[in-house]
Amino acid sequence: MAVFTPVSDDQARAFLETYDLGAFRALHPIAEGVENTNYRLETEGARHVLTLFEARTDAASLPFCLGLTDHLAGRGFAAPRPVRNRDGGWVGTLNGRPAAVIEWLSGAWLRDPSPSEVEAAGAMLGRLHLEAGGFAVARANPVGPVAWRALADRCQTAATGEDRVILDGVEAALVRLGDPWTDDLPRGPIHADYFPDNVLFDDGAVSGVIDFYFGCTDLLAYDLAIALSAWGFDGTGTPIPGAIEAFRRGYEAVRPLTPPEAATLPHLGEAAAIRFTLTRLHDRIFHDPTKLVTPKDPGAFFRRAPWWREMG
Repeated sequence: MAVFTPVSDDQARAFLETYDLGAFRALHPIAEGVENTNYRLETEGARHVLTLFEARTDAASLPFCLGLTDHLAGRGFAAPRPVRNRDGGWVGTLNGRPAAVIEWLSGAWLRDPSPSEVEAAGAMLGRLHLEAGGFAVARANPVGPVAWRALADRCQTAATGEDRVILDGVEAALVRLGDPWTDDLPRGPIHADYFPDNVLFDDGAVSGVIDFYFGCTDLLAYDLAIALSAWGFDGTGTPIPGAIEAFRRGYEAVRPLTPPEAATLPHLGEAAAIRFTLTRLHDRIFHDPTKLVTPKDPGAFFRRAPWWREMG
């Protein structure tokens, strides 16, 4: 369960006194997610998400992340709008954590999407990249190549057994990849965490894209590489037949890749595999057993890297 900071009904009521959302009705913990604390918030006649941003989410990034979703929603894109309080702000403080009230979007994420649903998810990412282009705020990638090196160095201090084997492979990949970023590729606001559990479907269509808290300004093709690595493989890291092709077909129907983007996509795909291997490896090595979150398997992402290398 992704609830790191408990919130009582009375605490929620006090927090909502700064909002015009009607009378408090109920608060229910949301089990999904591993970064922040989320509750389903029910008020008189409405439903929202109450999010408390934990230590891993930099409070200074919230104007970008919430501003991007507000911008996208204003363009008709299915992103959740943050709710402004009576002072006009998006972020308050609850139990010592930055907190915000976010629009509730209908639908649910799919554990076994069909090829047509994968294609629809790809098309939605393409639309996200087009609609986000007018968002003027910038944010450096908080988990870019510099962060990879720092994560690997910290893992070196404690990795043993299987984790040590994975880390040795990651170190070799980092040497091979060098700096995979090039300045001649299109850049803009990206989601950077476009996994199936962040894309909601309702009646076969995408109804919402959520969780923009890794959002940043970076290569659009890197965002696509992350998404292909997320949607194109199963939980063990084995390619799903036809999934990568379906996702890319949907994406390029909306936003065709430039020839340089297409050429470097395998390189960026391996970089995406290493990025998520490292964060999952770090989380497993330094897991706090008092937290009610099970670390994800870094090996499942590490096994994606050879596939991308073969595509290069």
